[in-house]
Amino acid sequence: MKQEKIKKSWKSRLHEIIYEADTKEGKLFDVILLCLIITSIVVVMLESVKSFNSQHTALLNYTEWVITILFSIEYIARIISIKKPSEYIFSFYGIIDFLSTIPKYVAIFIVGGNALIALRALRLLRVFRILKLARFIGATNHFAKALKASRAKILVFLSFVVILCIILGSVMYLVESGEDGGENSGFTSIPRSVYWAIVTMTTVGYGDIAPVTPLGQFIASIIMILGYGIIAVPTGIVTSEMTKAQVHTNTQSCPNCSVERHSDNADYCYNCGVKLNLHS
Repeated sequence: MKQEKIKKSWKSRLHEIIYEADTKEGKLFDVILLCLIITSIVVVMLESVKSFNSQHTALLNYTEWVITILFSIEYIARIISIKKPSEYIFSFYGIIDFLSTIPKYVAIFIVGGNALIALRALRLLRVFRILKLARFIGATNHFAKALKASRAKILVFLSFVVILCIILGSVMYLVESGEDGGENSGFTSIPRSVYWAIVTMTTVGYGDIAPVTPLGQFIASIIMILGYGIIAVPTGIVTSEMTKAQVHTNTQSCPNCSVERHSDNADYCYNCGVKLNLHS
């Protein structure tokens, strides 16, 4: 019974360090992991430089093996520290961790396996998990919720913009087509004119199509000014949703199902009801 209790305590402690950042050990683990990820990405980039790779092949290979082994240990530790390993293995980050770790092992058994080097760049996605160390804890989650809550308004707004571009593009085609059919200005058809309206309204301005008539240039000026106001509208919609309600969350991760985003005063997991690893 005591041995089982010690085992549970050991797993619980390992879970706190790996999955959470509310303790000094957890923060240190994430900082070390971040350094490894950055080092790995640098190695991947340097390997793509043929002149550098040919001169430092052994060093790059040794460094990548050390990083791969450390990531493999971390992957195994994440599996054994959670009560339901499948929750991590088949999660988004679990799949990313696996895909970013196996290329080096595959290269041993499969000729040309080095082509999978690009998969190691997936490790960069793991930085998002470590960003919970920052003071903006839960900001990404609030933003995602705000986008979801405002999706109907944004969809209506985008529909309005598309309709407006079609109308303005059609008007510009009528204005610029003239006797030459728009060959000089580039407004040779309504679809091309609509493309120009989209490019202009979004303030991209490739310059491949441009009005040449005074009336067309006047309409284009109005569309350009209108574009600045249109760009700001989605930002205002999302910001409004974000300020309506914000729940303070922390890095507490459920030791049973790995669900995160628990509120600061939560004692139990909102998903499965298991008691959380609380910190003093």
